Amino acid sequence: MPDTGDKAPEFTLPRDGGGKISLTDFRGHPVVLYFYPRDDTPGCTTEGKDFTAAAAAFETAGATVLGVSKDTVDAHDKFREKHGLGVILLSDAEGDVCETYGVWGEKKMYGKTFMGIERATFLIDGRGDIARVWRKVKVEGHVDEVLAAVKELT
Repeated sequence: MPDTGDKAPEFTLPRDGGGKISLTDFRGHPVVLYFYPRDDTPGCTTEGKDFTAAAAAFETAGATVLGVSKDTVDAHDKFREKHGLGVILLSDAEGDVCETYGVWGEKKMYGKTFMGIERATFLIDGRGDIARVWRKVKVEGHVDEVLAAVKELT
């Protein structure tokens, strides 16, 4: 499970709207890589909207925001359109990147245990090193905290 100071694991994933994105595409610039459980659920929608609302501030700070879930590209396209999201969404349908980043695991909700994505965010610096990690993210106020950390990098 990668942590602060580690080299961020490389990946290439399909993105919303078509095409693929690799972490190396952003070398030289910070990347906010956030993992979320599922498109079009209340917390994930709020998080996507919060990152979208702050998109200009992240861009000004030189950072790119990438959201990752196991949803399909098709589902991501519908999610973006329905909620007017302005962040790049990547599809990790096989779950390999989720496992590599240590965000796939056992969760409990309403007394039931199941496997799912832990809401987590990784701030990756321009060298490809993990500068900061947030695990078990609570959505409220999270984007502001991430943006402050991005600004500290630059």
